[in-house]
Amino acid sequence: MRTFLVTGGAGFIGSHIAEALVERGDKVRVLDNLSTGYLSNLEGIRDRVEFVEGDLVDAPLVAKVVKGVDCIFHEAALASVPRSVEAPLDTNAACVTGTLTLLDAARRARVRRLVYAGSSSAYGDQPASSKRETDLPAPISPYGAAKLAAEHYCRAFSATYGFETVTIRYFNVFGPRQDPNSPYSAVIPLFITAMLGGRQPVIYGDGLQSRDFTFVGNVVVANLLAADAPGISGRVLNAANGKSIDLLELLDALNRLLGTDVKPVHEPPRPGDIRESMADITLARSLLGYEPRVDFHEGLRRSIDYYRKIAGC
Repeated sequence: MRTFLVTGGAGFIGSHIAEALVERGDKVRVLDNLSTGYLSNLEGIRDRVEFVEGDLVDAPLVAKVVKGVDCIFHEAALASVPRSVEAPLDTNAACVTGTLTLLDAARRARVRRLVYAGSSSAYGDQPASSKRETDLPAPISPYGAAKLAAEHYCRAFSATYGFETVTIRYFNVFGPRQDPNSPYSAVIPLFITAMLGGRQPVIYGDGLQSRDFTFVGNVVVANLLAADAPGISGRVLNAANGKSIDLLELLDALNRLLGTDVKPVHEPPRPGDIRESMADITLARSLLGYEPRVDFHEGLRRSIDYYRKIAGC
């Protein structure tokens, strides 16, 4: 039985990866400092994972945690553009220093491979109709810059030490367990919980900014495929739905699913926010056999069911 480490495994995406690994019979170790993650996200598998509370910048702890691990899914981060604008040093410590500490410990412990959770924010606000891995990155936020810097460290460790790394660039992941209560929460949980509570959701700007909203189950599949796919060390691959939805279209879709007619409140655009984002997923299809299994509208339905359940409505 192989042992997998999931950093940030009590968080939104990490907990779904941990759950998928447990369900297929793997041994799972989770490292999380619980700054943005919750043990409740591991409910149902808590007695089947080894949980370690700690921070990635704690080098002695990380050296212990990676021992005996076959593959690492590196999900730990401060995953927020607005937060990075307010506190860029915190974002750098979590995303860059934490990743470097993990990479060094992992290659010393002879971990076979590390799958890194990259971000579409690395592309910046490029005008291309779809973002390809060969596009020159041009991040416009401290978060995007930090995630890209960590990508470069992954690639450098593959080139310098022969340590296998793969970067999966996520595009606006959403789904159950995504926290709606943080001031830095993502748009879909904020919209859904506002509408369930009879409030108007806030749109920063005109609402025509678009995103490639990707259900969490799809990126879990991409990660599991990337853990074992041959010949991809040092590569960067997009994991997304491959379709673009603007925020007004998102609101319309939620109104239809909820049977409401809620209008948004518009506020000024936020610094660091990009205008357009859509992924080209050709490379992931070719190298991983990746296909998004849950489409946007089905993902919204599952998300609504989750937030209704936790709200008791």
